[in-house]
Amino acid sequence: MKSLTERGVGGVAEINGTWDRRFDGVASTLAASLDAGTDVGASVAVFLHGEPVVDIWGGFVDEAHSAPWVEDTLTNVWSTTKTMTFLCALMLADRGELDFYAPVFTYWPEFAAGGKERVEVRHLMSHTAGLPGWSEPLQSEELADWEKCTSMLAAQEPWWEPGTASGYHAVTQGYLIGEVVRRITGTTIGQWFASEVAGPLGADFSIGLPATEDPRVSVVIPPPPSDLEALNPSELVVRAMSNPPLDAALPANAWWRRAEIPAANGHGNARSVAMIQSIIAGRGEARGVRMLSAEGCEAIFDQQSNGRDLILGAPYRFGMGYGLSTEMMPIGPRACFWGGYGGSLIVIDQDTELTVCYAMNRMEGGLQGDIRGADIVLAAVVGLAEG
Repeated sequence: MKSLTERGVGGVAEINGTWDRRFDGVASTLAASLDAGTDVGASVAVFLHGEPVVDIWGGFVDEAHSAPWVEDTLTNVWSTTKTMTFLCALMLADRGELDFYAPVFTYWPEFAAGGKERVEVRHLMSHTAGLPGWSEPLQSEELADWEKCTSMLAAQEPWWEPGTASGYHAVTQGYLIGEVVRRITGTTIGQWFASEVAGPLGADFSIGLPATEDPRVSVVIPPPPSDLEALNPSELVVRAMSNPPLDAALPANAWWRRAEIPAANGHGNARSVAMIQSIIAGRGEARGVRMLSAEGCEAIFDQQSNGRDLILGAPYRFGMGYGLSTEMMPIGPRACFWGGYGGSLIVIDQDTELTVCYAMNRMEGGLQGDIRGADIVLAAVVGLAEG
């Protein structure tokens, strides 16, 4: 392993942390992105066979370069948070407390309203429940009101026939899965995640960030405003994404950080995300800690949908929560992934036991990520192959 503070190849970006020499390309890729200004501050982690082989960071916590991004800097990783929510559900299923093929009302009786008696837990996991947004008006600050958000979803009718297609549940998915977790465990998903996942692993990731941790937060830098009309979104997309608007400036608010929004407001860094998700790469175990049985991981690859997503407008294949390999995302038959609004990304491969995460503060536009995370993953794969 290298332990260093080195200059980026051909540039001025300072990369801090450690990495195995096989993965020089990962460090160079991050340095180049910082040099080019496509990143302001970022962290990258690669775990192999459950152990860290890359743990690096660089850049600054804001556009003013007021302070450097350091080892324990945290940031909002948006929908990369969903992988933590999936893991909680997988663990409960593995323990026999949750059946993905059971109707949701088995755990949450009020959910049967609005003709949703046949909606199964697996539909919540795979964005196929027909509940990508709220039918009644909701203000942004009300995302912190768990009871309001979940009771509204329980009462409303699906926007399409559940199970027939995926339509990205960008924010609602966390409340839907999270309420099922709450009904089973008697505690909130953020609290359950902290005690059952982050705590045992020693992982620095929170769904609902304590105020004491605010000084470590690098608030995400919103992307340039986009002309929604120019994108010609469908009525369904507008309906899902405008109530409330998915505003990249929300993480600057203390109420957002305190709330439990299990699809969108997790705070961590590449190290903590990769540390947790390497459990999946290791078929339920990493660094001597077993969170799931090997059989319990198999549900991830139980395909739930495959086709053009009604919200994202591109082809996606969903297993039990995670995205699976497609021509657009050719990550391997035993690999899964997800990413966050603006660019964060986690890719997990069971065949190679490789886990790669990229987490940053400067957001690009769109919900489907960008080239920065993909370049990091490619560099890690090349390093593994050449090593």
